[in-house]
Amino acid sequence: MTVQDGQAGMHGKVAVVTGSTSGIGLAIARQFAARGANLVINGLGDAAAIEADFGVRCLYSPANMLSGAEIAEMVALAEGSLGGCDILVNNAGIQHVAPIDEFPDEKWQAIIAINLLAVFHSIKAALPGMKRRGWGRIVNIASAHALIASPYKSAYVAAKHGVAGLTKTVALEVATQGVTVNAICPGYVWTPLVEAQIPDTMASRGLTREQVIHDVLLEAQPTKEFVTVDQVAALALYLCSGEVASITGSILPIDGGWTAH
Repeated sequence: MTVQDGQAGMHGKVAVVTGSTSGIGLAIARQFAARGANLVINGLGDAAAIEADFGVRCLYSPANMLSGAEIAEMVALAEGSLGGCDILVNNAGIQHVAPIDEFPDEKWQAIIAINLLAVFHSIKAALPGMKRRGWGRIVNIASAHALIASPYKSAYVAAKHGVAGLTKTVALEVATQGVTVNAICPGYVWTPLVEAQIPDTMASRGLTREQVIHDVLLEAQPTKEFVTVDQVAALALYLCSGEVASITGSILPIDGGWTAH
């Protein structure tokens, strides 16, 4: 396998992208496929559209991100059916908004499990093959909330801060083995996840839908614009190219200036 790939071409690479049948994950999967990468996607959907649109192999894994065993099986699918897992993008995530003293225990546990523990399980499964091949790219989709907090999002903020710490730790462990590990921290991106949290924020703060969008979500971003899924995907693609081997352990915001405050 050739490892001197550039951003313009990923032919011969195999990428596993979690939470990749909608939103940011789907945009990442499609940009990788457009450059020739074969894929294992995961979420609530199927792989047929990507195969038809880009002429690459694209397998669907129904792995439940609450299960470490199923996550390991997802990586094994890439290894066994596509020849490896060269690129791992941890994108799956869920959210719940509530004051901490009213936060349901089961919601807290699920958010930590899917947003943080699943990242641990997938990295643990993918790293042995990357080490053997002497090349790998791990990109964790964190959040601006890996760098800064907001009220009523205690579980999500805790999980994303954990992803930032995990990213740095793994990057140090594999720094001499041809594997880079970075985290992308988007601000508010217009995705189903963001749209779904609007009603809870309306209820918890007593605001209208329009007030939540303009006075809560976009208030944080100096550009006053949502980040797009394609902008996040472009950064992920760059971090997986052959020319950025010295970028590792980085926590990279793409947030319209939110964390510049």
